[in-house]
Amino acid sequence: MAWGESKVWLQGKQNEGLYQQLLTEAESAPSRNARRKKIVTPEEMPWEMSRQGILKHLLNSAMNVRYETIDAYMQIIPPGSKSGKHRHLAEECLYVLEGKGYDLHQDCDVEVKDRYEWTIMPEVKKFEWEAGDMIYIPPNTVHQHFNSDPKRPVRLISSINRIYKNFGLNDLEQMEDAPEFDPKVKLTDELVRKYLRGEVK
Repeated sequence: MAWGESKVWLQGKQNEGLYQQLLTEAESAPSRNARRKKIVTPEEMPWEMSRQGILKHLLNSAMNVRYETIDAYMQIIPPGSKSGKHRHLAEECLYVLEGKGYDLHQDCDVEVKDRYEWTIMPEVKKFEWEAGDMIYIPPNTVHQHFNSDPKRPVRLISSINRIYKNFGLNDLEQMEDAPEFDPKVKLTDELVRKYLRGEVK
């Protein structure tokens, strides 16, 4: 038996009930989850004037909801406007509820060695969409949404898997802010209606 390393592994005086914590969490999960919402009403879905644009969060890990794996929001792009431009490691899918427009995508060349590194490719790809379409954003793709209608809004439903974030890979970078972004603005239903009608610039 190899006891030569015992001078190292026998060291330490800390005692922690880490395994017991796992058991306790597993045992308490049913009652904890019973207190989490399975139905989320519109009043419980927070608005956010974000750098990516006007968002209404449907599901988010910060909300007291039962959903474990998905974050989702509705994005509003006012007439003739655009979203912010960003890149994230997780793939994303968006359903076009209302309106028409297009996306601009740029792939990234990714290399994972001792460090995670990526380089934006010069080619810009354009994808047109309209109500009823699904938009797919591949992993680590720089992307931006454009509303091509000068009179009507766009509404998108975005869904992103939390798995990357839970694995410590919440790689998210904002490259350009949405034109409407103002950190001092607090959204209300009436203000959002004005954005939908194109009355706020």
